[in-house]
Amino acid sequence: MTARFSRRDALAKTAAVAAANAMPGLCFPGLAAPLRALSRGSGIDAVLQKSVAAAAVPGVVAMAATAQSVIYRGAFGMRGMGAAPKLSVDSVFRIASMVKLLTSVAAMQLVEGGKLELDAPAERIDPTLASPWVLAGFDQKGTPQLRPAQKPITLRNLLSHTSGFSYQLWDPNLVRYLKLSRKDPALPRMPLTFDPGTKWAYGGSLDRVGRLVEIVSGETLDRYFHDHILAPLGMKDTGFTVTEEQRARQASLYLRKADGALVPQPIEKRTIPKVFSGGGGIYSTAPDYLTLLQALLSGGSLAGKSILRPETVALMSANQIGNIEAGIMKTTNPALSNDVDFFPGVRLRWGLGHMINLDPVREGRKAGSLTWAGLYNTYYWIDPASDIAGVIMMQILPFADARALNVYRQFEQGIYRALRPA
Repeated sequence: MTARFSRRDALAKTAAVAAANAMPGLCFPGLAAPLRALSRGSGIDAVLQKSVAAAAVPGVVAMAATAQSVIYRGAFGMRGMGAAPKLSVDSVFRIASMVKLLTSVAAMQLVEGGKLELDAPAERIDPTLASPWVLAGFDQKGTPQLRPAQKPITLRNLLSHTSGFSYQLWDPNLVRYLKLSRKDPALPRMPLTFDPGTKWAYGGSLDRVGRLVEIVSGETLDRYFHDHILAPLGMKDTGFTVTEEQRARQASLYLRKADGALVPQPIEKRTIPKVFSGGGGIYSTAPDYLTLLQALLSGGSLAGKSILRPETVALMSANQIGNIEAGIMKTTNPALSNDVDFFPGVRLRWGLGHMINLDPVREGRKAGSLTWAGLYNTYYWIDPASDIAGVIMMQILPFADARALNVYRQFEQGIYRALRPA
């Protein structure tokens, strides 16, 4: 099931933001609070500091902004154990799947340029996507039952996670299949778990989108990001590799034990990747990522630099999957991820790059807000209706850590409480 949107619909969704950006003197009540007033008067500092002092999380960096200005920044805790320095706002984090938003932006830039099409068979660009097989189940002997997909995979399917590609971390049938396929090279390496466009499953779709970007642009994904997104926006601390100077600012990863204790892990060895993933493996900082969020919040432009047209940003922000449910996942590996349901009872859908809450979240974001996350408990949201974007970064496994999510929720609620008109 695929939603369709006209240019008029898209422009209508961004008209208010575009108008605000065209008139610098325009100010929304409660949303133009200066940084100092918000950070001192909101109690957010105290909430985040308390979470670190209580060892709920080892450290946290959080920032929030309107389309035009940063309204909160805070850093609490240490980069590592022992004599490690304190976290700073510009600390470097592994943000994993939050690269998917960059990949989505890159793909939509190429759609704007006529080099990619949302609804054309993606196999026209990447032949490895041709003639996919669907895992229909297993027979009584446990043999995988495969059949040809009923329709080709499109870029729209890939960007909205309705392609049929699934991660084994949240798909027990795929776990079972991959164990068998390792022993039988005749089996397809990665089948779809349903026909494209019929269901939603979080998976490796954006890796395929990254490859499409590379093929049609003629650039490696890291170079494309740099030339068309990162450099224009001044995002100097985002990339697939870290310099020695950035490594000195990197936050350590912690593992949450069953008893709740946090165990620090050594910083991973610095490597230079030869292949770049559109779905993971990137580093960034809260200020860098918030810059990207501000650009999208303001309709695709920031500080005179445009990365997308307003109508494209609106299309990415609109429900692309109709009545298909999205965003709820059951783990197959509790060491890497808990079960995922960020907003119990809230209807969730997917756009072209983000999860969308169709209902407002109590004491927080409004309906139509956009969000996603990274494996190590980094999170962002964009609330167009409130003109607010936020990012919070921690480094904890497993994903969807209950205490990290509580800190995230308290941060979000603190932002909205502070911006509420008196």
